[in-house]
Amino acid sequence: MKTDIFKFKGNGKDKVYIKKISQTLRDGGLVVLPTETVYGLGGNGLNKRTCKKIYEAKGRPSDNPLILHIADNSQLDDLVAEVPEVAKKCIKKFWPGPLTIIFKRSDKVPDEATGGLDTVAIREPSNKIAHDILKSVDFPVAAPSANLSGRPSPTKVEHVIEDLDGRVDIIVDGGHSVVGIESTVLDVTVDPPMILRPGKITLENLQEVDERITIDSATIDSKSHEVPKSPGQKYRHYAPRAEAICFGGRLDKLINEIKKNIEENKGKKIAVLATEETYDEYENTGVELLINLGSREHLEEVATNLFDALRRCDEEDIDIIFAEGFELRGMGLSIMNRLLKACGGKVVMRI
Repeated sequence: MKTDIFKFKGNGKDKVYIKKISQTLRDGGLVVLPTETVYGLGGNGLNKRTCKKIYEAKGRPSDNPLILHIADNSQLDDLVAEVPEVAKKCIKKFWPGPLTIIFKRSDKVPDEATGGLDTVAIREPSNKIAHDILKSVDFPVAAPSANLSGRPSPTKVEHVIEDLDGRVDIIVDGGHSVVGIESTVLDVTVDPPMILRPGKITLENLQEVDERITIDSATIDSKSHEVPKSPGQKYRHYAPRAEAICFGGRLDKLINEIKKNIEENKGKKIAVLATEETYDEYENTGVELLINLGSREHLEEVATNLFDALRRCDEEDIDIIFAEGFELRGMGLSIMNRLLKACGGKVVMRI
């Protein structure tokens, strides 16, 4: 399959691209679109064959549910059985934006979009290009992250091309993703409502809407879900090719533990994922790749850079990655969710 790459520049040609993208989606084709979180692999979310093509293109297990993307919350009426009051409040405060909500699905949503569940995951993205594409069609677009299953999610078009060139009809180049990690997933079909995947919209943010909202303990521990209700729950995700280990605990002890492990692994190509506050500690330690993810005072920056850092480790053929951990609150919890998935649960804690 030949993949066309459309680079949006905010000029008249963008309208031509939108028309071609819209027709491709109507014809059952696959289009990679940018969102504020990560790039998404999009197709008609109400078309059974198209949903199957999404799974095939990603190499994704078919019981791992997709997220339907909509242009306006008025589309919910056709897709869900009901909109609970807590969902209405969250929609008013956080849509459009990086929050996915799980509802009881309507009969119009096929099993192929939900992993066979009686629930459906839906969000309204805020990215302008994504929004314009979604407005151009009269159906929701199923769009999991546009990477091969298990690999770090794509935040740049180069990541998408590496994984999916020749597997999809169109790739839209919309620049670097702003958020850099996938959306928060909130299940409102349970009482109390529960976060199944943390993201930029944090537990603390959501509790401002409803203080009862809680978070699934499996977002951090290694417990496996027999039936995943949200992307990222059951299968290994965000994984670089190298072995990866996350180090937690008090910052000074964390640094010393990473240095100790660097010394013990001399002879291997080592990468360290550090922060602005600690970067200098690892200089002249002989590591192959030292990456500054950003400041601990601005964790949104760390989140934006995380997946690109993991892919850089692949590009440099790194053997082992040592990653600094973060406090399990706010955005720190969201970052640690991705890091621990990428590390396959391998973590060293020093209190």
